Amino acid sequence: MALFLNEADVRALLPMALAIECVESAFRDRAAGQAFDVPRRRTRLPGGHLHILQGASVALNLVGYKAYYIQPDRSRTSLLHLIDRAQGCVVAVIESDGLSQIRTGAATAVAARALARPESSVMGLFGSGRHAVTQLEAVCEVLALEEVRVFGRDRTRLDAFCRTMEERVAPRVVPAATREETVRGCDVVVAMTRAAEPVFDGRWIEPGQFIAATGSNALDRREIDLETVRRADRLVVDSREVAQGESGDLLPAFENGLLYWENVADLGDVLAGRWPGRTDAAEVTLFESHGMALQDIYCGERILALARASGRGQALPY
Repeated sequence: MALFLNEADVRALLPMALAIECVESAFRDRAAGQAFDVPRRRTRLPGGHLHILQGASVALNLVGYKAYYIQPDRSRTSLLHLIDRAQGCVVAVIESDGLSQIRTGAATAVAARALARPESSVMGLFGSGRHAVTQLEAVCEVLALEEVRVFGRDRTRLDAFCRTMEERVAPRVVPAATREETVRGCDVVVAMTRAAEPVFDGRWIEPGQFIAATGSNALDRREIDLETVRRADRLVVDSREVAQGESGDLLPAFENGLLYWENVADLGDVLAGRWPGRTDAAEVTLFESHGMALQDIYCGERILALARASGRGQALPY
């Protein structure tokens, strides 16, 4: 029986800790040749953009794709379709706007666990939107943070974000007075914005920091500057294939000769031990996240299993 699962089902069935487990499995299975991902395709229209991500997992016996349509006012429709690989039948259609937020945060957490110093206690966060919520929640799952400094351009929205998140996570969450304060003295720096220009100066980077740029998944977006790329001792992406096509952060560095793709690691290869992660406490590690269908598929598979076990969802006529 195929199931339709809505946003409420996703929120109820996919806590962040479970999403981190699922996303890590996706990275590991891809590195092992048991899962395959196809970079995002976009259909650009005057009234909005259609985005499609697709992938397959031999390990899960699933083929799937997520299609989401975003209009200029940011209203959106997002659906994940899961198909039984062996039988060729649809097994689930899952509303996936919230899922996208959760799994994007989960990918950063997997990277932080592999690339940040384990004793990291202070985090700087650029952005105070809905995706920033799950970025913060996810990193708090894998690091014992004590303080989070958040920078945002809208002070009213920033203050509200900090108040809300202090009730949801363990560390103290405070507004940062400046962009520089959001970088200097922080063990972890995460950017989750829609910025078209770098959000901080790479000259502020300090030894030992882990930096995650998670919002630049299009050529017209850019969160980090060339100096940040130059300062990075270790550069890791969720998918090198995806990054080569849509990383507004890394393509300028490639064009300027600061980056060679053969020196960029896939996170799955780091987890599998085929590529070094952090090897020294003083290293600067940089993670670039762009989003992969496999992250949705692996989370969706677990959501579907839990829905069947708990009786949630609506039957579809497939």
